[in-house]
Amino acid sequence: MKATTRNLFLAAAIFAFVSQTVIAQMKPAKPTLANHAAWLLGTWQNKSPQGLLVEKWQKLNDSTYTGKSYFLAGKDTAFTESIVLEQRGGKLYYIPTVKNQNDGKPVKFTQAGKGLVFENPAHDFPQRITYTQIKPDSLVAEISGMSKGKFKSEKFPMGRVKK
Repeated sequence: MKATTRNLFLAAAIFAFVSQTVIAQMKPAKPTLANHAAWLLGTWQNKSPQGLLVEKWQKLNDSTYTGKSYFLAGKDTAFTESIVLEQRGGKLYYIPTVKNQNDGKPVKFTQAGKGLVFENPAHDFPQRITYTQIKPDSLVAEISGMSKGKFKSEKFPMGRVKK
């Protein structure tokens, strides 16, 4: 009887260990820059009749990427933006600072869902910023939300010009 009780106890202990290991592996991984955004690194652009949109991303460290975005209309720089994409406490944040907007202060957007989807419902416009990888060398950036009581969305397809 002692051997049977010992065997049952050992089997229960093994079952509990295996169950905990399987459950731990089933938990979704915390978002990290490496598994969500490494594909974004490099230089991207879109040429159009209106001008040239350029976005450059580089890795600052394991938890922070920095980006620069600008739009050239002819020889004039019509728009500039500095961006910090960072991981803090298991969450990803997209923090743009746009010249001549928001008194030059950064605005924080928090990752919403999977992928590179960021939201800030309190921001005037946009409330959502999304980056979608189409192919290894193409992406679509989108800003969307409510503006003056109406839904508005702008898409910016870009191709990689440098890794």
